[in-house]
Amino acid sequence: MSETEYRVRLVDSVAQISAATWNSLAPNTDGRPDNPFLDHAFFLACEESHSATRRTGWQPQHLVIEGANGTIEGIMPLYLKSHSQGEYVFDHGWADAFQRAGGAYFPKLLSAIPFTPVTGARLLARTHGVQRQLLTAAQQITTSSNLSSVHATFIDSDGGEVAEAAGWLVRQDTQYHWHNDGFESFEQYLGTMSSRHRKATRRERRDALSGGLTVRWLTGSDLTEGVWDQFFEFYQDTGNRKWGRPYLTRSFFSLLGAAMADRVVLMFAYDGDTPIAGTFSLVGKDRLFGRYWGATREVPFLHFELCYYQAIDFAICHGLAVAEAGAQGEHKLARGYVPTTTQSVHFIAHEGLRAAVRRFLAEERVVVAREQTILERYTPFRRGDASDGDDT
Repeated sequence: MSETEYRVRLVDSVAQISAATWNSLAPNTDGRPDNPFLDHAFFLACEESHSATRRTGWQPQHLVIEGANGTIEGIMPLYLKSHSQGEYVFDHGWADAFQRAGGAYFPKLLSAIPFTPVTGARLLARTHGVQRQLLTAAQQITTSSNLSSVHATFIDSDGGEVAEAAGWLVRQDTQYHWHNDGFESFEQYLGTMSSRHRKATRRERRDALSGGLTVRWLTGSDLTEGVWDQFFEFYQDTGNRKWGRPYLTRSFFSLLGAAMADRVVLMFAYDGDTPIAGTFSLVGKDRLFGRYWGATREVPFLHFELCYYQAIDFAICHGLAVAEAGAQGEHKLARGYVPTTTQSVHFIAHEGLRAAVRRFLAEERVVVAREQTILERYTPFRRGDASDGDDT
């Protein structure tokens, strides 16, 4: 498709794009995105719940490329941002430096899954040619609208390569993911750990539930409005402490549950019949994406049990290859979540700022690579094939 055969437009609501079209352009199996966060229903819930809106600083400006016959050939989920909150790729230093120099960093454009540090496609298209056109259009909109920049965070490797070839700046960071090596049980997985770490893991799991607490996985028809009310209480507790206010509204969870209940997993800890803590995860084609956690009672190690160990149990039980546990957190290392590189790409319109950011990213990449090498030494796994003794 040549440049004369397509047109670019921005839409201010994902509802203006059919779910079938959106989902067919994301990496999918039988029309359903392999990554549940890329599902049209997730973006729609963010917008219809008033979580990602102009008022919250997430104004939808989704970029669409249409062919000569009006068929949508490419989509770039895009937001006009008035701040950098909820992104998990921190550019506050860039904004401060540019503003001190007399520039206006905000508003900016951001291609992302709102409030979600999960790697996936940001250039929804079947060909690299259309992906390049999406990037070109995003750059043109940035410059013609006198915006500072456009960013695509947690972009997949395919899209990242296309963006880098187009001259966008690449930034790397670290997350922690657990990998399933065909384990049939949690005990088999523990066998890969050193004796010291096996003992520590068993002790943490035992202590987390020592008061008679039980854990239940909730999905599908389990997700009643009462269950969502309880989870939202947990979510608010964490959100108020970490961000000042939760990003997602209560109605978001009802909307998502109605549209994607079979891909949602809540893991609740109960004291008798009373839930006291819970996590929210989505299930993809080959991985579990852990996202939110909260509790109404402080219980030692319960956070580790629900967020990390139960996620591993679930992945093993359902034959999933990976369990992701969100952004940052070196404490995940000891629980078997290993360093994994993530990337974002950035087009900076101002030449001076672009040059400064390029220098910064070159130095940062060296630091990230060195830190990952060091972090690998602190994983809990045995070195070599030799047994290190009984720890029962």
